[in-house]
Amino acid sequence: MTESGKPILYSYFRSSCSWRVRIALALKGINYETVPVNLLKEGGHQFSEEFQLLNPMKQVPALKIDDITISQSLAIIEYLEETRPTPRLLPQDPKKRVFVRMISDLITSGIQPLQNLSVLKQVGKENQLIWAQKAISSGFNALEQILQSTVGKYCVGDEVSMADICLVPQVANAERGLRRP
Repeated sequence: MTESGKPILYSYFRSSCSWRVRIALALKGINYETVPVNLLKEGGHQFSEEFQLLNPMKQVPALKIDDITISQSLAIIEYLEETRPTPRLLPQDPKKRVFVRMISDLITSGIQPLQNLSVLKQVGKENQLIWAQKAISSGFNALEQILQSTVGKYCVGDEVSMADICLVPQVANAERGLRRP
């Protein structure tokens, strides 16, 4: 936290993981400061010793809040939900809540990492587009099947939830990934 008491979000503008947290902070009306972490410049600022002290996984986002530092977007969103419960991002109904978590996990574990910068570097430049397209198509096909039984105005029912917060950046990321990773 800064001297002003504002949370600090270490973020990269194009990171879908960071985008999820920015959406949650905005929906909950939490004023925060951003420290940009450029994932591409100078080999990636996430690899700096300073940033590795914040997040040993060398990934964004990281959020300093309430005298702790949290990494991993879903952990951050769930902490915000537990400590600042309005507006609610997880439904009260346990069945709806489990669907929100299931959809969120599908997106954050089953689609997004497979088209992440670190993974795409491993598959080689010539395979990146094919790899990203396959991950996107497979994940979104599964997601569409699930949404057929959960959807209302939003992913699960008629209130914005953590599932929607995960979906919006992933759709933008997928559109970019289908053109070029």
